[in-house]
Amino acid sequence: MKESELEMAGAELLSQGYRKYRGQELDIYYNVSLCAHAGECVRGDSKIFEVGRKPWILPDNGGTVEHTMTVINRCPSGALKYLRHEKKEENV
Repeated sequence: MKESELEMAGAELLSQGYRKYRGQELDIYYNVSLCAHAGECVRGDSKIFEVGRKPWILPDNGGTVEHTMTVINRCPSGALKYLRHEKKEENV
């Protein structure tokens, strides 16, 4: 996702009541009013999602970005969303 698209999508999620947790490659958005407290996120990866810690979501604490996206996609209520940053090409 291009940076401008990422900003627009993030602004839309924020306007819907989501809170942003910024990571290096992936931003995680959480909306407490939608959360069903099913615990799929915590069971999926307690290094990223740790209840009782502030902030309780640390996007860069998990394994791969793909693993983190898989955990978020298991959220049954839609309280968790993510936006992946655009990969920047490096000159070799």
